[in-house]
Amino acid sequence: MDGSASAPLSGRLSLRPLAERPRCSIVIPCYNEERYIEDVLRCALKQRYPPELLEILVIDGGSSDTTREIVGRVAAEEPRVTLLHNPARIQAAAMNIGIGRARGDVIVRMDAHADYAEDYVAASVAALRRTGALNAGGAARPRHRNRFQRALCAALSSPLGVGGSAYRDPSREGFVESVFNGAFRREAFEIAGLYDPDAITNEDAELNQRIIEAGGAVYLSREIVAYYYPRSSLPALARQYFAYGKGRARTLLRRRRLLSLRPMLPFFLVTAAALLALASALLPSVRPALALAALAYAALVIAASLRLSRSASPGDFPLLCAIFPAMHAAHGLGFWAGLLRGARERAGRRAEGRLPTS
Repeated sequence: MDGSASAPLSGRLSLRPLAERPRCSIVIPCYNEERYIEDVLRCALKQRYPPELLEILVIDGGSSDTTREIVGRVAAEEPRVTLLHNPARIQAAAMNIGIGRARGDVIVRMDAHADYAEDYVAASVAALRRTGALNAGGAARPRHRNRFQRALCAALSSPLGVGGSAYRDPSREGFVESVFNGAFRREAFEIAGLYDPDAITNEDAELNQRIIEAGGAVYLSREIVAYYYPRSSLPALARQYFAYGKGRARTLLRRRRLLSLRPMLPFFLVTAAALLALASALLPSVRPALALAALAYAALVIAASLRLSRSASPGDFPLLCAIFPAMHAAHGLGFWAGLLRGARERAGRRAEGRLPTS
């Protein structure tokens, strides 16, 4: 499965028609986002959507910078903005707080590290109405502010970097496994439940999997446009992908399956490399196979890095050669860490909540 389909991956539900202009609630989880929070609030306030049908809920995890002060100043100017506190700090918990307070028939997630088109809400509503999906969103379009982010944006456009993930492709249109952020019909949280309250990463993909398993559908639209800013250094990227791997493993343990094997490819790569290295240490006859596998992987990384640096910037070639292995190794090791941690904590896990049916 490549993450896209011409028909819903599930879609067994019969939903009431969605109004042409439903009330919408924008939920923005944040923590220490003083550099970005005002920009995302201005994006939310400039949406081409009836102002009386739009509210903006900012869920702050106890920021130690000036994030809360900035939100408070904007809220004093604009009564549609409300600041709420998230004692658990993590984004999944913030989303659940916002959803619980939201009055909208559609809940639109906006992350702080992103820019949104002025018709982002309107395009999301149109996609929900047109497709009957419970969640509609756009592709994750990366945007850079420094040299490392520029190289990373190129890597994230490559199948070697994202494994053919549909929601990374801005040209895709159709029913998918997951989308960037997303706009949810309120019924999604009544049917599939809220966000996993303990999920630190992968909370979106896990929720979308539950939506699909419950008979709903998730839709990716080219008309829903947003840009996000990826990590700005190699150590930060490695930490992020290690956390992504842990999150994917947690989803596998909770749901007993993933919608496709694509997220497990780095895990398979790291596991195969570790097994070959161990076998070669014990059996000299295996060493040529290990060398051949290492050369094949290096050739793949170099070829992809050359191709991308030629179309972007030649100076990005060394960074790309470091970015691909960092992403793969960190995600694969994180998946192993998540499996081991999940096996220990499985007995004490909490179930996600659920909105009462309206």
